[in-house]
Amino acid sequence: MSTLLATITAVGLVGALTPALQAQAAVPTSDTPDFGSNVKVYSPSTPTSTIQADVDAAFNSQLRSTTAQFGSQRYAFLFKPGSYGRVWANLGFYTSVAGLGKNPDDVTINGAVNVDSGWNAGDEKNATQNFWRSVENLAIVPEGGTDRWAVSQAAPMRRVHVKGNLTMGPSNQDGGQGYSSGGYIADSKIDGTVTSGSQQQWYTRNSTLGSWQGGNWNMTFSGVQGAPANDFAKSYTTLATTPVTREKPYLYVDSSNKYHVFVPSLRTNSSGVTWPDTAGTDIPMRNFYVAHPGDSAATINSALAQGLNLFFTPGTYQLNAALNVTRADTVVTGIGFPTLVPTAGNAVITSNDVSGVNVSNLVVDAGTQNSAQLVRLGTSGSHVDHAADPQSIQDVFFRVGSSIQGRATTTLQVNADDTLVDHIWAWRADHGGAATGWNVNTGATGVEVNGDDVLATGLFVEHYQKYEVLWNGNRGRTIFFQNEMPYDVPDNASWQSPTGAGYAAYKVASGVTNHEIWGGGVYCFFNTNPSVHADRAFETPTTSGIRAHGLVTVSLGDTGTISSVINGVGGSVPTPAGNTAPNRVASYN
Repeated sequence: MSTLLATITAVGLVGALTPALQAQAAVPTSDTPDFGSNVKVYSPSTPTSTIQADVDAAFNSQLRSTTAQFGSQRYAFLFKPGSYGRVWANLGFYTSVAGLGKNPDDVTINGAVNVDSGWNAGDEKNATQNFWRSVENLAIVPEGGTDRWAVSQAAPMRRVHVKGNLTMGPSNQDGGQGYSSGGYIADSKIDGTVTSGSQQQWYTRNSTLGSWQGGNWNMTFSGVQGAPANDFAKSYTTLATTPVTREKPYLYVDSSNKYHVFVPSLRTNSSGVTWPDTAGTDIPMRNFYVAHPGDSAATINSALAQGLNLFFTPGTYQLNAALNVTRADTVVTGIGFPTLVPTAGNAVITSNDVSGVNVSNLVVDAGTQNSAQLVRLGTSGSHVDHAADPQSIQDVFFRVGSSIQGRATTTLQVNADDTLVDHIWAWRADHGGAATGWNVNTGATGVEVNGDDVLATGLFVEHYQKYEVLWNGNRGRTIFFQNEMPYDVPDNASWQSPTGAGYAAYKVASGVTNHEIWGGGVYCFFNTNPSVHADRAFETPTTSGIRAHGLVTVSLGDTGTISSVINGVGGSVPTPAGNTAPNRVASYN
C-alpha cells in the first residue's frame, strides 16, 4: 500500500477515497459491517415476542448445562434507540446486552436484565460462578421496581440507568445459601437503592446511587455520588473521587444506521457519570477492521499496519502470533466476549510504548504451549510519560485453564507508564472444561506492573502459583483488589517465596518507594492440604511512601491459614471466632 494511502487511512478518511484507491487497501472496511450470526440487532419495531424468543433460546440452551461454562457459544443482543416493551432477559455465560444509543437513556428496556442463581449445573444454590456476561449503555425500568444482577467476576455493568432499585444477591441468598462473588459497576445511575446482599466484595466507580445497603468483606467506592461513608468496620472503603478515568469505548448507531465507536475523554479527580453528552472522540466504523472467527493473526496484523482499529465479533480466534499495536490511540475492542487463544506460545496482543492504546471487551485463554505473557502493554525498560493520554485495558478477562489446559508465566504485563487497568479478571482456573491441577494449568503471575504511575481500578486476580500481582513500577495505585490464593497448593515445601511460607497475593517490589492501595481483599481456601499457610497476604517495603487502606483477609470455610494481613501486621485467619470471620487492617503506614 502506498505511503499516501496509509496516511489517509490512519487519519480516518478511508471512506473518502476513490474506489480505485480503496481497492489498494489491505483489508476492506464499512460503516455498516457484518457482525456475524451471534449478534442480534433490534429496533423498537421488532416484535417483543421475537426479542423474548431470542434471549430465551440463548439462556435455555445453557440451563443446567454441564458444558456451557466453558463452551463456544457467544451471544450479543443490541438495541437501537427507542423504548422496548416487556423484555425479561436472563443472562447466561458469554451473553452481552447493550444499547446502541449515544446515551443510556436513548434505549429503554421495560422488564429486566436478570442474573440469578439456580441455573448453573453443579452450582444451583449459589451465584459464585455467574461469570462472563455484561450489560451496558441502556436504561432499565425494572418490573416490580427492582432489577437483579447476582453476578460474580467478569460481569461488568457500565453506562446503565436503573430506573428503580438494584439487588446484587440471588433470590435464595437467605438461609445460608446463595453466595455471590462480584463485581464491578461504572458510569451508571441507580435511582433507587442498591442492595449488595450476599456479595462478598464489590467495586463501584464513578456512578450515582440513590442509596446503598449491605456489605460483607470489601465494598469499595470511588467517585460515587450516594456512596456510604468511609467505614471499614462496616466493610466500606470510600474515595470521593477517582484520580484518573477514561470510560470504556462503546458502540452506537446514528440516525442513518451507520455504526461508530465512541471513545470517552480522560478525566481526573472525577465523580458521577459521564452522560449525557459524554466528552470524547467519535470513530466511524469504517476506521475499524471488523474481525470474524477464522481470521488469522497475519490478516489482523495487516489491518493494524493499514492504520485501522480492531473490532472483534463474537467467537474464538486462534492466533499463532501476537497482534502488534504500534500506532498511538489504536482501539482494540469487541462485543459478545470474543476469545483470543495463542497457539504457538505467543502473546495475543502487544503494544509499543505509544500513547492512548485502548484494549477492551476480550477474553484471553492461555494455550497448551506456555506463553511468557498473554498481553503485553508497552516496551520493557522504556519509560515515556503518557499521563495526558495513557494506554488502558478494560473488561479483559484472562484464563489459564478453561476448556484448554493452558499455561502462561504471566497473563498481563504492563510496561507503559501511566497505564489505566480498569476492571480485569486474571484467573488461573480452579475448575474447567478440561482438568485443572498444580502441574497442569501452570501460571506464576496474573499481573506484573513495570511501568511507573500505573493506576488499577478494579483488579481481580486469582489462584496464581507465585506472586499474583507483582508491582515493580513506582508511584502505582490500586483501588479495589480481590484475590483468592491458589486452592491446589500440595504443601508448603512446594510453595515457598524468598521471604517465607507461601507467596503474598499482592507484592510491591523492594525497590519501590511510593505505592498506595485502597480496598484490598485476599482469601485462602487450601482445600488440597488445609495445613498450608501463607505468612502474609500483602508484602511491601516498609517505607513512608507505602500506604494501604481497607485491607481484609479471610479463610474460606476456615480452610488453611494466612498468618498476617500485611508485612506481619494484622492477625491470622482463621480467627479464633472461626466461621469464616475476616481480619481487617483499616490503615497501614
